[in-house]
Amino acid sequence: GARKGSFIQQALLIGLEGVPIIALLSFIIGLILALQAAAQLRMFGADIFIADLVGVALLNEMGPLITAIIVSGRSGSAIASEIATMKVSEELDALKMMAINPIRYVVVPKFYAMTACMPLLVIISIIIGIVGGLLVAVLYLNLSVSAFYGQLINALLFKDLIITMIKSTFFAWTIVIVGSFYGLRVEGG
Repeated sequence: GARKGSFIQQALLIGLEGVPIIALLSFIIGLILALQAAAQLRMFGADIFIADLVGVALLNEMGPLITAIIVSGRSGSAIASEIATMKVSEELDALKMMAINPIRYVVVPKFYAMTACMPLLVIISIIIGIVGGLLVAVLYLNLSVSAFYGQLINALLFKDLIITMIKSTFFAWTIVIVGSFYGLRVEGG
């Protein structure tokens, strides 16, 4: 079986430590997305549609993608190097000798932690990206927060949120599986 507290430890490593960089990048991307669109929308007097553009773009594509890229860079490489180190230092062989399945002991907690954390990180990414877009809408387009919010709520569909959560879960699994695969493939010292 997996060791106690290992899931929590992995979740903190993968999830909590990734929040600042994901938040920063999402905010900047939401800001830039809105700023680029604002000039074009203003020409047509369609300022209010900035909410649709930012919300839908972040919910459907940018949020999951930015998060996956950052998490794969941070956690994917960490998973690969941790498992590689364990293999080289023969810790995995030691686990086998103690009749403990190394995959279940080492990989499974990471898999569960990533599955739990990734959708949460994606939601954080989307919300903070939308705040970046809201800033542009309020300061540059002189829209009210309530008008932006109302338009945003009408633009976002529940099915899109479900699809995004499924997408982020697949990204999570891919990151753990690829990281573990490369970690376990290491040979020598």
